[in-house]
Amino acid sequence: MKSKLRLLLSALLITVFLAGCNTTVSNNDQPEAAEKKTVDANHKIEDEPLYGKSIKIGYNGGLCTGTAGIAYAQGYFEEEGLDVEIVNAQSINDAIGTGQVVMGTNHISSMLVPTINGLNMTFLKGAQTGCKSLYVLKDSGIESTKDLIGKSVAVPNGFGESDHNIGLRFFHQDGIDTKDVDFKVVETSASILSMQNGEIQGAVLTDQFAEEFINDGTLKVIRSLTWDEDFKQEPCCIHAFNTDFVEQNPLIAEKMVKAINKSSEYIANNIEDATQILFDNNWASGDFDQAVRMMESYNWIITDDMAETALRDIIKDYKTFGLINSDQSDEELMEKVWSPQDI
Repeated sequence: MKSKLRLLLSALLITVFLAGCNTTVSNNDQPEAAEKKTVDANHKIEDEPLYGKSIKIGYNGGLCTGTAGIAYAQGYFEEEGLDVEIVNAQSINDAIGTGQVVMGTNHISSMLVPTINGLNMTFLKGAQTGCKSLYVLKDSGIESTKDLIGKSVAVPNGFGESDHNIGLRFFHQDGIDTKDVDFKVVETSASILSMQNGEIQGAVLTDQFAEEFINDGTLKVIRSLTWDEDFKQEPCCIHAFNTDFVEQNPLIAEKMVKAINKSSEYIANNIEDATQILFDNNWASGDFDQAVRMMESYNWIITDDMAETALRDIIKDYKTFGLINSDQSDEELMEKVWSPQDI
């Protein structure tokens, strides 16, 4: 009997020991996905301040920000029971933040810092990937970002704007101290001549503008949001809403996101027709075939996971660059800017 008891105890100890060896520890460093916003079951859309009223969306035209415009033209907002008006907004950030419009689409790199700094704006949905790259002269001998250390790079729309912030991330991703690059404000139209004159050695440009100079052998790409593996799944632009509007009209906001989702799917599956809509409404101009090529280069189906991952990565980078001077944690900042909808 004692022998059997000793064997039983020994087996029990071995089992406990092995279980201890195989215990896994959860990784608390992994961020939790943002909780999707839900609306109280008793809340009625009829009680929302903008129910039955005209809703203004800011859109000045353009290819990569065209989702809401196409949603309007295709009747997707109307299908959701919404009366929407597309209006011109000279500064889309200010127009959203001050409530002149309830939503608009722009570069994350233009919208994130002002939103963190208190602009009354929140992000509900990623828009599309692509659209800007780092270009150099084809015969310059420059093959990578490392060759631009100590040299000058143009950021046409200014410091703190999308070109500058995108450029910072290109160099940072390649392990280069951004202080070792001299960023200069040079207008897009003057950037090619400035490179040829030796005033700058590279420029962050839209792919649409640069395509002509790629085709004639003047430029080449060395870093890209559109084609590089480490950036091409990142949404470049985001659908931003006035925060007060979302809080006071949550069901209308949900319906707007549903309409935008329909538009994104339509564009992805009907690139040429979607481009024609932009041209027919004077939201795009120039070479139609080139516009189609640009639209084809973007990924229009952006999941909430894709948008959230991009926002987290960009927040980390911007803290490194000193663009975000905040003692708040990444999680607190995500809570402040990102409000995915449960639809």
